[in-house]
Amino acid sequence: MRSLKCYCIAGAIFTLIVGTISHFVYEWSGNNFIAGLFFPVNESTWEHMKLVFFPMLVYTLVAGKCLLKEYPCILNASFAGILAGIWLIPVIFYTYTGILGYNKAWLDILTFVVSVVAAYAVIYRAALNCRRKSPADLKYIIVLQLAAFILFTVYPPGIGLFSIPEAQIR
Repeated sequence: MRSLKCYCIAGAIFTLIVGTISHFVYEWSGNNFIAGLFFPVNESTWEHMKLVFFPMLVYTLVAGKCLLKEYPCILNASFAGILAGIWLIPVIFYTYTGILGYNKAWLDILTFVVSVVAAYAVIYRAALNCRRKSPADLKYIIVLQLAAFILFTVYPPGIGLFSIPEAQIR
């Protein structure tokens, strides 16, 4: 259990640091098309979901293999955590902006932090409760989510999730 706890704490720290840096990579790259597929290209909620998805995916694929013997479903638990974390971002953002009528930068940052912590809490609980291969295989959903990030970065649908919020920060 100690190794799982360390995995989750280290993962949360890694995701918070790499996700924060990722916010600026597209601009630093001179708006490179390839960088835009993996890093936010604008301030839309959809693009900010990448701040959780890609760092967590990299961490899972690199560090998750170390726990496979002790926690056979760690990869699936991590995929569940990734999906929970990325989709918590729009839930929190649209809930609080719907209540306040505007967004606040510090609440946007807090949304990111809460989503990352919640994602690793999901991983911890799911991995702790599973000592055998999980029947639900989430890798296909992760691949679909990856494809959606790429597709909708290039061709964003004309709905709110993909739009840049109006400058209503107070």
